[in-house]
Amino acid sequence: MHENKNLSKQWENLVTKLSLRFSEGDPLQIDAVLYLIGVQELGQGFRKFSRDDKINLMHIAICRILVPFGYYAFSHHDKEAWPHYKIVKKLPVLNTEQQSLLMQKAIIRYFEDETNLDIK
Repeated sequence: MHENKNLSKQWENLVTKLSLRFSEGDPLQIDAVLYLIGVQELGQGFRKFSRDDKINLMHIAICRILVPFGYYAFSHHDKEAWPHYKIVKKLPVLNTEQQSLLMQKAIIRYFEDETNLDIK
């Protein structure tokens, strides 16, 4: 229970900070946070992306944030410099709440490990 409270507090702090920076304070949803991570991981800066590119960016983000949990590993960059990942182990069957908690935990870990954003 204590872990979930701490996770919830960290998630709120992260969403607040990202929302202030990227959406004028309007709370970002998890898909928007994944999109931001995907753009960061692509490393080509912000630009206009097609609908398919946006979906691919979110896929990149999901793979990247699940690397430390052992589900994916980086494979290579393609000729357009987009990162690709390979499945290392299959994700467990999770209900909606469990999926949300895993994503929040993985996103928080990503920001702790890969950025200097203080979310404590």
